[in-house]
Amino acid sequence: MATDQLQTVVLHGDQLKYIDQGDGPVVVLIHGLLGAHSNWEPQIETLSRRYRVIAPDLFGHGASDKPAGDYSLSAHAATVRDLLEALDIPSATLVGHSLGGGVAMQTLYLFPDRVERLCLVASGGLGPEVSPLLRAATLPGSELVLPLLASKALTDATDKVLEQFNKIGLFKLGASATEARKSFASVADASTRQAFLATARSVINYQGQTVTATPHFEKFKNLQALLVWGAEDSIIPNTHTQNAVAELPLGRVEIFPRAGHFPHLDYPDRFDRVFAEFMTDCGVGFGPKAVNS
Repeated sequence: MATDQLQTVVLHGDQLKYIDQGDGPVVVLIHGLLGAHSNWEPQIETLSRRYRVIAPDLFGHGASDKPAGDYSLSAHAATVRDLLEALDIPSATLVGHSLGGGVAMQTLYLFPDRVERLCLVASGGLGPEVSPLLRAATLPGSELVLPLLASKALTDATDKVLEQFNKIGLFKLGASATEARKSFASVADASTRQAFLATARSVINYQGQTVTATPHFEKFKNLQALLVWGAEDSIIPNTHTQNAVAELPLGRVEIFPRAGHFPHLDYPDRFDRVFAEFMTDCGVGFGPKAVNS
């Protein structure tokens, strides 16, 4: 996704970058930790044929400003609300990946009138279990270790080894693995690293995820929700879907075989089909300039 397509809105003195593409019902795509709007590149292209797609770089991520301050779920949720307000959008369907799922659920909790329905993709906030690597990243002193692990020399060497493993069939270098490596490499930048640590420590500690949304689902029994997960997700286990659907009678689950933590990138066509079916079942039509895909 070309950066020249990014638009800018100033929120509380800081620049937030975002994509605004297509016409019709509004769908907001919220990326995860260390991510950016580019994590949704296939979906921006295809979903914007049917809907108006908004894909921000959350503060501390991508091309948006990385100010010192609050990087909690509530702060990110307020950013989503403020972006919708700035664009004069009353409400939208929120699609959140990983941390972005937690942001989407927090937006629902704090600003329910802004959220029409949810699509949670390998979402955080549904149970304590999370990758040991993310737990370790929140420990004291990790700010000293991370720049070494994410150094160009080390990441380049790792890439070469993985590419060789991929060539001889010892390791499948799929979209999930590629995106995860790219995201981790971004912590070599000091401002990105500080924002990452502030965000991660607000939702994770050495024991796992510290924030869960499931107790709040009691207030949203009529919420239409789609949960998409990879069967081989090594970051957040797909068993967390059970925690959500137990509290959401209208929730539905799609587990993608052979997909990792980025199922929408591992199998973009399948994701688009499942999402379109979900929206149609919810009674959501297409925009006036919709193109059949």
